[in-house]
Amino acid sequence: MEYLLIFISAIFVNNIVLAQFLGICPFLGVSKKIDTSLGMSAAVAFVMVLATLVTWLVQIYVLNVFHLEYLQTIVFILVIASLVQMVEIILKKVSPALYQALGIFLPLITTNCAVLGVAILVIQKEMDLGQSIMYAFSTALGFGLALTVFAGIREQLELANIPKGMRGMAIVLVSAGLLSLAFMGFSGVDGGLRKVFGLE
Repeated sequence: MEYLLIFISAIFVNNIVLAQFLGICPFLGVSKKIDTSLGMSAAVAFVMVLATLVTWLVQIYVLNVFHLEYLQTIVFILVIASLVQMVEIILKKVSPALYQALGIFLPLITTNCAVLGVAILVIQKEMDLGQSIMYAFSTALGFGLALTVFAGIREQLELANIPKGMRGMAIVLVSAGLLSLAFMGFSGVDGGLRKVFGLE
């Protein structure tokens, strides 16, 4: 049941983009078309789960053991950058088709603060390995959901008759704010579920 709560909370209640405001750059930059949003979402999901797994192991079995917790942020950044490079090289060799599909998005993930944010959050929340992977996967799904819904909204905005002063980034930011407000409707869902299942 704890895993279900993590799943629902990470996707809807504490959405990484719309509630915690991490990963805003790709959210605004790659959300012009639904197909590119889906590609970015898949790449982020893969890297986020892999990065969370590796950084959790590094934190528990290296940084904590040698009392080097103060190096967490810089070590995590190096690990994530190295992972993205490794994934890029392996994909290029093993699956050129998948590399072509994700290739343009992989370098963008290195600078996506949502990946680093999740890696740090699972340590701060003292999650075990299973919970960390579930949280990373759910957060990636939440990121993908927000990105894809926003891309759909932006595609519709292209067809709308928007006043001249609101065109471009202005209407994009207003739409992002309204989408964030819509997701606020889910706040309290995880608390309600905890009461229903007697986890409080």
